[in-house]
Amino acid sequence: MKNKFWVAFSAIEQIDSNFIHRLYNYFGDIEEAFNAGKKELSQIDGLSVRRVETFLRERDNIDPDKALYGVENRGINYLTLEDDKYPKMLKQISDPPAVLYYKGELFDCNLERTLAVVGSRKSTHHAKDAVRKIIAELSGTDICIVSGLAAGIDTTAHEAAMDNNLKTIGVIASGFDFIYPSSNERLYEKIEKLGGAVVTEYYPTFQPLKFRFPQRNRIVSGLSYGTLVAEASLRSGALITSNLCLEQGRELMCIPGLISNPNTEGIYKLLKNGATLVTKAEDILEALNWEVKPAEQLKIDLGGLSPEEEKIMQAIELEEKGFDEIAAETKIDTVDLLTNLTTMELKGIIKQVTGDRYKRV
Repeated sequence: MKNKFWVAFSAIEQIDSNFIHRLYNYFGDIEEAFNAGKKELSQIDGLSVRRVETFLRERDNIDPDKALYGVENRGINYLTLEDDKYPKMLKQISDPPAVLYYKGELFDCNLERTLAVVGSRKSTHHAKDAVRKIIAELSGTDICIVSGLAAGIDTTAHEAAMDNNLKTIGVIASGFDFIYPSSNERLYEKIEKLGGAVVTEYYPTFQPLKFRFPQRNRIVSGLSYGTLVAEASLRSGALITSNLCLEQGRELMCIPGLISNPNTEGIYKLLKNGATLVTKAEDILEALNWEVKPAEQLKIDLGGLSPEEEKIMQAIELEEKGFDEIAAETKIDTVDLLTNLTTMELKGIIKQVTGDRYKRV
């Protein structure tokens, strides 16, 4: 069984996937690559003596059978570069993970319709609302939303996908023994429960160290046909993902934001350099040349609303409004307005935000 040698390689923290690729490509056999001696390894062009010595030292501490057991005993699934099911888009990047570990239903997700959504961890309500709006317009399609399970835009993208019955894939920067941020533990579980997947290139015991997050980003963009960016400062991880997207030859798209917001500096830099401007779902479909339902067919069916409900929907069509503003505009008395707002919330067509303000879903 060759898989245990792939897993054993990935269990060595001091090497990366590029090192594994180099050995595998040279020997043409993963078992032979793992068991190679110093003399054989020294013949590989570009492989330093120090890296060879580090690999040999650490390899002696790895038992391939135990390494594989450590994965399977935790109920973790995995794919190697030799696996026919390995995601083809990810396999095309310059440095694909040697092993891709996953939980959930990866193959229930449509890997032919993958869209990465990334952005600032400290995102504004404006950016989060924009992401929710655009993802909601994709409801009813088989598009899969990919993101990094971080705070901010990532979390919003995953939640919006599931709220609209879309599959979602979360890519983490650690092994499955860790959940980062810890506040997203329920989100991890929800993604798996609703038929999505959480994936990583890291062996279960690997911690979420700082340098692993930029490495993780290449998988987010690599799994996807295009990347949508919502808020990114000039020094953000989202901008790193954007550059990786371009290096991988994928479509880069951006949601514009307030010019007074420092987190949009990266957005406007990308737009000036040719990224596609996105304000609605149709912009994404057009950029990626995807033949799916037009957004007009994806909107919530508002048929059957009462006259009072229609007035309320018209009042908050363009922006969220407070109770008094809605009352003044619709001329509905206080008791009836409260009743209608409650009913509409239960129907899932409006929701209350920031105090007594209401917005369309």
